[in-house]
Amino acid sequence: MLIDEYPTLSARETAHRVSSGAVSARDVIEAAFAALDKVEPTIHAFATLAREEAYETADALDRRIARGEPVGALAGVPVAIKDLVLTKGIRTTFGSHLYADYIPDADDIVVERLRAADAIIIGKTNVSEFGFGAHGNNLLFPATGNPWNPERSPGGSSAGSAAAVAAGVCPLAIGSDGGGSVRLPAALSGLVGVKAAMGRVPLWPGCRDITLPGVSGWESIEHIGPIARDVADAALMLSVIAGPDPRDRWSIPCSDVRWTEIAPLPRGARVLYWPTWHDQPIEQDLKDATDRAVALLAQACGLDLVVGAPPEIDVHATFSTMVALETDLTGMRRLLAEKPVPVCNAVSDLLSQSRPFEDATDAITARKAFVDEIAKVMSGCDFILTPTLSVTAFGKQEDGPSLIDGTPISAYEWCPFTSPFNLTGQPAASVPCGLVNGLPIGLQIVGPHLGDAQVLSAAAAFEAALPKIGRPPIHA
Repeated sequence: MLIDEYPTLSARETAHRVSSGAVSARDVIEAAFAALDKVEPTIHAFATLAREEAYETADALDRRIARGEPVGALAGVPVAIKDLVLTKGIRTTFGSHLYADYIPDADDIVVERLRAADAIIIGKTNVSEFGFGAHGNNLLFPATGNPWNPERSPGGSSAGSAAAVAAGVCPLAIGSDGGGSVRLPAALSGLVGVKAAMGRVPLWPGCRDITLPGVSGWESIEHIGPIARDVADAALMLSVIAGPDPRDRWSIPCSDVRWTEIAPLPRGARVLYWPTWHDQPIEQDLKDATDRAVALLAQACGLDLVVGAPPEIDVHATFSTMVALETDLTGMRRLLAEKPVPVCNAVSDLLSQSRPFEDATDAITARKAFVDEIAKVMSGCDFILTPTLSVTAFGKQEDGPSLIDGTPISAYEWCPFTSPFNLTGQPAASVPCGLVNGLPIGLQIVGPHLGDAQVLSAAAAFEAALPKIGRPPIHA
């Protein structure tokens, strides 16, 4: 019975059953791997599996429960970890031949906390190389397919995490978001993805590990967060992984947020809706569907809605410059000199560019200007709503689409809505808001500085008001 119902169980229900002794953690893990074995040959969500460790952890947890010992909030819940996040004793490749055989000797903080909460890690999920790219293909593993259409991408770079959750392999997965890499795959896979405010979820060693050449970087824009099938499960995972840590100089207290106590969204909330980003193109069917979803929410949730546009500051060039500034290019070049292996197009392009100091200072100045403008915007509203991205899922072998409704686009013009809020550090989430031609689309909710609780309130209210999209065709 558990194997049949497992793919639809929430993390909350799974943890309750395991901690109460209604089911064993081993039974849950057996169901998780049965689900994985059914869909993995089609979607290729995983880079490395951790079967032996998962069963050992489950058996140890079952013995503790039998002795009446207390257990954590995620007792027995199978969790997948993005292959950019370090896992002690489990291979972490960063999607690159450069680290194809690397096994960390330490966990990232979020993994430490998941283990302490008695979650069970079942494996590492596929990514674009070093997270450069909002897709799920690299030169090391097969490209990840979207459970809604396995020939399409689930988005990225947390591609495998989204595919695993959408297909019913696990109710929760860890993603990282340096420019939208939690929110984008959540949107394209029909899931909830949350980027908490900068510093709520600590990063270490992660992008700060200078002992890993080419890996460290993105310190001021990177976030780690949950990908889940509903808001309550995402909040549950945040309750475990959020909170300060002295090893992360950006980390901040969380005493102002009760993650699992999601308050009702007050009627009359002031909301700005930005249906486009400046003159960048968007699929008309996607825009129309998002417009309808926002109109429905305005009525159902009593929103004080104003349609507008973002500040006229070009932050996308700023974002790409900040990525270059915060990437260990010297270490990556040195590593490639020692170990000449093929790298993806995005890494090759970045290494071939030489950015003068003026570009760097211009980018830093433009970032400051955008942060200031958004602070002014937020003084007059409670939330900003946007489409999460401008297209539906594209081919899984592609780095992204080259056309939008027949209009040629340059790289990443198809996802203009997410990275600006990595520059500001504001909390943001993506929730499913419908299907377009059988493929999911997402609505992005952006809250004020440190407004994590408000974002979760809005996400839960919108989740309840919007029609459910159902399960994807490829599911366990």
